[in-house]
Amino acid sequence: MHRLKACCWFWARAQSFSGSVLAPAPDQALLSSKHMSDIVPPEVRPKPAVPAKPPNVGAPSPSNPFPPGIGALGGAAPLPPSGIPVPIGSHGPVVHMSSHSTGHGTGHGGSHAAAHTLAHNGGQGHGGSHGAGVGSALLGYIGIDTIIEQMRKKTMKTGFDFNIMVVGNSGLGKSTLVNTLFKSQVSRRSAGWTRDEKIPKTVEVKAVSHVLEEGGVKMKLTVIDTPGFGDQINNENCWEPISKYINEQYEKFLKEEVNITRKKRIPDTRVHCCLYFISPTGHSLRQLDVEFMKRLSHSVNIIPVIAKADTMTMEERQEFKQRVRKELEMGGIEFYPQKEFDEDMEDKSDNDKIREAMPFAVVGSDKEYQVNAKRVLGRKTAWGIVEVENPNHCEFAQLRDFLIRSHLQDLKEVTHNIHYETYRAKRLHENGGLHPVSCNDTQESNL
Repeated sequence: MHRLKACCWFWARAQSFSGSVLAPAPDQALLSSKHMSDIVPPEVRPKPAVPAKPPNVGAPSPSNPFPPGIGALGGAAPLPPSGIPVPIGSHGPVVHMSSHSTGHGTGHGGSHAAAHTLAHNGGQGHGGSHGAGVGSALLGYIGIDTIIEQMRKKTMKTGFDFNIMVVGNSGLGKSTLVNTLFKSQVSRRSAGWTRDEKIPKTVEVKAVSHVLEEGGVKMKLTVIDTPGFGDQINNENCWEPISKYINEQYEKFLKEEVNITRKKRIPDTRVHCCLYFISPTGHSLRQLDVEFMKRLSHSVNIIPVIAKADTMTMEERQEFKQRVRKELEMGGIEFYPQKEFDEDMEDKSDNDKIREAMPFAVVGSDKEYQVNAKRVLGRKTAWGIVEVENPNHCEFAQLRDFLIRSHLQDLKEVTHNIHYETYRAKRLHENGGLHPVSCNDTQESNL
């Protein structure tokens, strides 16, 4: 009898504490459901029963002005667990974003643990939906190296400008070499030039512009040709028209810069590179060559090249290159890339190799021939075909690699930061500053 009374007493005590002992806390219920979701696959787990929606859920009542799931003291009331299983692997970032935004919304006195529990159980506070939208918008990789991709996209839209000038005697293959460099008909002949035109008494500078596109990249290429340079009987001051043209392009750019209502993108017609063609005499430079490069080396990037290098043997070519470099050094002529413009040791090392190989001995051709089952650009002779892109035959490949692949952007930067700034400082110093020019006074460039 005493044993029966004892059992009844313990059973009554258990019933009185059943609400606190048998009902797990919200965090414990969450942890147990999380561990079960990790262990038991979704297709094996039984779906929990969704409790019926109590009346007036989702809107505050006059007696309880707080949103559903939040008590009067700011704490989170226990809510039934969601019936939707949380996928393994996406649990971490979703909980992080939701708990942060919900905790911010319930900051009237609630704790971070309450916000954390509320986020896990599917509840939202004042800022829950807003935080989820921001999280979805910021998904993806974020890093400083994405600036390169941004610059690439912007540059692809605007395109490039590159202006190259060729100077030399007639018949040295200037137009052919430019066509070979860009593998397009970009010389003056494609603009309607014929040999029947009258050759002017002085040097006539012609500029022809083309828009080249490759791989979605657009480049406006302008070729400035100087036909018949040095072909006259009296070649005194024959470099003046070329120097005048170069300075006129600087003046155009300067007037656009000082204009009050200047354009968003100033047309760049400045000469970025000047290829000076040296006749393959095999002896030495002419006095005209030395004088021209000496006068223009401080206003434009000069790159000397030996034209029609296939007319000399390998030994003659090497001796001629050494003789030209020595004469340029004795004359104080600085050709691109200049030593004082090397920014670091890596640039100095690369540019030293280029300076040792200059002037490049090149061969240009726009005709293709069949060589070893391949179509190659070359010049056909009685003893074989001189392949333009073969490094064993000439140095055209080195010139193209240097001019287009590695130093094209640097040529533009040196033109703007060195040569143009020198001209700009000189003009502003002479005139005491340029007055702003109205829109009606400036003319559009035809290039």
